[in-house]
Formats: sequence, C-alpha cells, structure tokens
Amino acid sequence: MKKGNLIAVALFLVAGLAHGQSYNTAVGLRMGTEWGLTMRQRVYKNYAAEMLLQSSLQREETQLTILGLIHKPILTRRLNFYYGAGFHKGWADQLEVNYEDPWGIDFIAGLELTIGSINLSYDYKPAINLKGGEQTFYSQTGISLRYVIWKRDKYPWEQNSKKKRNKGKGGLFGIFK
Repeated sequence: MKKGNLIAVALFLVAGLAHGQSYNTAVGLRMGTEWGLTMRQRVYKNYAAEMLLQSSLQREETQLTILGLIHKPILTRRLNFYYGAGFHKGWADQLEVNYEDPWGIDFIAGLELTIGSINLSYDYKPAINLKGGEQTFYSQTGISLRYVIWKRDKYPWEQNSKKKRNKGKGGLFGIFK
C-alpha cells in the first residue's frame, strides 16, 4: 500500500506541471464524505481535468481519481456549473479489510466560484466499482477549497483574430517590417 500511495503522490505532482475557467491551475483540499487533495487544470477553453487523492472516512482505503470536466459559465466565467466523468483506483488497507483494491468509473456535477485567487466548489460524485471495493456503488459530496496558482492566460487559439490577420503584414512584400 505504501508503494501505491507513493506512486499516486508522484502522479499528482507531475500533473501540476501540465497545462481549468478563470484560472489555469488551482490546487487545494477537498472535504466531505472523503478528505484529500485536489488539483484542477484547464485543458482547453471550457474543458478541465481534475485529480483527487483522497482517504476515506467510511472505508479503510486511499483513492486516486482522475476526471475530465466541462465547465458552463453562469452569468460570468467566475461562476460555473460543471460536470464530467473519469475513473478511480483505490488501495485498501489489507490488514483491516477483506476485499480487493477497488477500481471503477466516476461521475461528477457541481458548482464552482472563483474570487481572486480562491476557488470554492461543491459537487456530487457517484462512483461505480467495476472490481473490488466494499460495495459496487457509493457516492460522495464534497466542498473543495483551492488556491489559484496559475491565473488564466489566453492560449494562442484564443488570441484576438485581428492580431492574427495583421501578423506578417507591412514592409516589402510582407517580409520586412
């Protein structure tokens, strides 16, 4: 189990180097039926990826969850409804339980608000264990409090189209400026 936790933490940290709404990267804590760490990363426009590393308060296991999310702004890009799906892998404390390590699929839906460098979200996350686990279906609710470590910058595909049209113009045959 210690080796599994070490691998999960390493994946969580490496994902922080990759490129989710009024921010690009936010990390923090998730509190609810499960407690742990959360990282949300903007991938493209209204698409994000989230990684959760949690310890259960109800079961003797640690779980890594990776989710793909779609954000829909409500009134402003700082207030979003989001939904998505992904998968999880758990590591049960084999000294305490008599079931296999769980793995399966997850779904999620929630609301998030970003004010300054603080991102707050509330969501519902049902999960289905395809193999292992104490039970086949379980659900979580949680509040995540994240700190925005990388504010939203425009990616090249989001730049002003007027700048793109003027790029390279001027000078002799558009070669020299």
